[in-house]
Amino acid sequence: MNIRYLKKERLFKIDTAHVSYVMAVVDEEQFLEHVYFGRRLQDSDLRYLLRHLETPFLPSTNKGDRGKVLACMKHELPGELCGDHRDGAVTIRSAGGHTALQPYYVSHRIYQGKDKLEGLPATFGHADGTETLEITMEDPVLKARFLLSWSVFSDSDAIMRSLKVINDSKEPVRLEKALSISLDMDLADADQKPFRLLTLDGAWARERHMNYRDIGYGFQGICSNRGESSHHEHPFLGLVSPSATQHRGEVYGFHLAYSGNFRGQVERDVFDTVRVTLGINPDRFSFVLRPGESFQAPEGIMVYSCEGLGGMTRTLHDLYRNHLIRGVWKDRKRPILINNWEATYFNFDSDKLLDIARAAKEAGIEMFVMDDGWFGKRDTDTSGLGDWFVNEKKIKGGLKKLVDEINALGMKFGIWIEPEMISPDSDLYRAHPDWAIRIPGRDPVQIRNQYVLDLSRKEVLDTVYERIANVLKSANIEYVKWDMNRTLTDFGGAFLGAENQDELCHRYVLGLYEMQRRLVDDFPNLLLENCSSGGARFDPGMLYYSPQIWCSDNTDAIERLMIQEGTALLYPLSTMGAHVSVTPNHIVGRNTAFETRGNVALAGTFGYELDITKLGEKELAAIPQQIALYHKYNDLIRRGDYYRIASYRENHLYDCWAVVSKDKSEAVVTYVQVLKIPDDRSRTLRIPGLDPGRDYAVIVDRTSDIAPEDDPSVILPVGPRARIHGDALMYAGLPMPNFWGDFRSAIIYLSEI
Repeated sequence: MNIRYLKKERLFKIDTAHVSYVMAVVDEEQFLEHVYFGRRLQDSDLRYLLRHLETPFLPSTNKGDRGKVLACMKHELPGELCGDHRDGAVTIRSAGGHTALQPYYVSHRIYQGKDKLEGLPATFGHADGTETLEITMEDPVLKARFLLSWSVFSDSDAIMRSLKVINDSKEPVRLEKALSISLDMDLADADQKPFRLLTLDGAWARERHMNYRDIGYGFQGICSNRGESSHHEHPFLGLVSPSATQHRGEVYGFHLAYSGNFRGQVERDVFDTVRVTLGINPDRFSFVLRPGESFQAPEGIMVYSCEGLGGMTRTLHDLYRNHLIRGVWKDRKRPILINNWEATYFNFDSDKLLDIARAAKEAGIEMFVMDDGWFGKRDTDTSGLGDWFVNEKKIKGGLKKLVDEINALGMKFGIWIEPEMISPDSDLYRAHPDWAIRIPGRDPVQIRNQYVLDLSRKEVLDTVYERIANVLKSANIEYVKWDMNRTLTDFGGAFLGAENQDELCHRYVLGLYEMQRRLVDDFPNLLLENCSSGGARFDPGMLYYSPQIWCSDNTDAIERLMIQEGTALLYPLSTMGAHVSVTPNHIVGRNTAFETRGNVALAGTFGYELDITKLGEKELAAIPQQIALYHKYNDLIRRGDYYRIASYRENHLYDCWAVVSKDKSEAVVTYVQVLKIPDDRSRTLRIPGLDPGRDYAVIVDRTSDIAPEDDPSVILPVGPRARIHGDALMYAGLPMPNFWGDFRSAIIYLSEI
């Protein structure tokens, strides 16, 4: 880790262990230009890469063609309408109604540590292992000041970037765009092949599927205007060499630590350069900044890998584990839970819950979670949200009595909440209909029979938070599942004036962050899991408050292969809420082997989403075996390096991934055969990440839910236990048989001998 300013060259160089990021101040007008981002370079004087520096290719010496010069420069903070017609990173509308903007370098400082972002989640680190470059820029006409910051950690190759906009003028201005990341770069990789764009797209129950596309001329990208990061798009852009694999090739990754509306965009110009931007969606966004006021944009995360997608993945996993997730659960094994939602939906009382809890405890499950339906008048999804008081017709004797009985069994207790929502049929709505987000004169849109509370209003936030806090204080509640089951619509804030209505969505997100900050501060031992109709708000912003997020409402193991592949591309396995559910699956109706359902869920937080009192003997007997596998492997899965070996998304037949310990002494490989093909030949899988100089014991771990043809003694041609050299496993591979039937799986454990 090293940040330097080379005064003679007027050049900034940011180095991590394997990556360099370089900028330069050019021309007498003090433009800040991007020079290089990629594999670490030893040379410091890289100004020769700025091809336009020769006269007459400087703005100050070629005013007759100033626009042409600005249009080909690689700006670190591009303005608008001053000659560069590419999409800018900042838009400010002056008191006179103009939006032209051109920032210039003013000064900089380099310091140990990293400042917090007021009201926003952001990465953090110890001062002695963290370094930050802050560059001050300004537009002298608008009297607008910009603080651009880049931070690095000694143990990471990621580069964090943030932007703060300050109005130093004597008049109010309107900020209409403030993007967190803007990078101008060449379109081609080291082989002069155009990068491809990688995004994570989907819908409810099929979130974060990996999607590649060619980068054409003009604009292409992703966005959300739903008030959340959404099921449909994800605040991530990847630029990937066309020949890149999991293990080699160039990859650039851009990620946004934000949980609201966003836009990520790649703009290719006629000179085959690209401008990558990522930040708050300018649509339905503006902020009035009065003299002296400022706006802080969310943090952007930038990663370069010359070791393929896997290199980017492991950089992000370590970054989020070490510098984003906080609290006592940051690196603790999570309790194995059972949730009653798919077991009962709304049809339960405390007697039914206790029946499930007793059976779960006998099987070895450690926590019981009571889902939706315990409060207010809530027998369907048409009423009750906002009335956060226990329904004692269902929870007989009150919540504390139920929790005490669960605790007496030796189990922890958790609860489901949806604090951001309000039902039209609720006492809270009847008392405060203006607390719902709505536009006067319009009938607000209902989704899942509910409205959204305006968390940008302090009285709304305070009232709802106190009701939730009172519930949590009333009993020994050790886990909360925080849900959000609809998007935002009808963008109207009752307390905002006409000129401030486009501030609502961002103020809403700030209110959400404030509520969750209070929650984790007031209940520091609480295990918080975020959820939004499954994975609609699975983003780095949420990880700052909760160490895990419900990955998807779709718990079908085969559907989860692609969902979890896309999620694990960016996020540690320890963050992915994953449960075993019944078959036929409640979302897709598929019947899948119980062992495979367990093996796929083991690649996440692990738990059960079913009525255990209705399981057959065979499945019931398998639960203690699955729990034993969780306890055997979770430390490794939670802390180790993740390697993608094969992708069902690509081959349509099978899936495989591995987690290797940091010291390379052990690994766990999960293999899922999705479709049986009429062929008895085995597949050979090369296991990456091992030490080629060590010997490994190869052990097959199976539960009782196996076909006779899949007995562990015949899983591997080398037998259920073997000794194989690391280089053979890495470069020659490990044979996996063609199992009998669809949806079969196995876990292979490798341990250094």
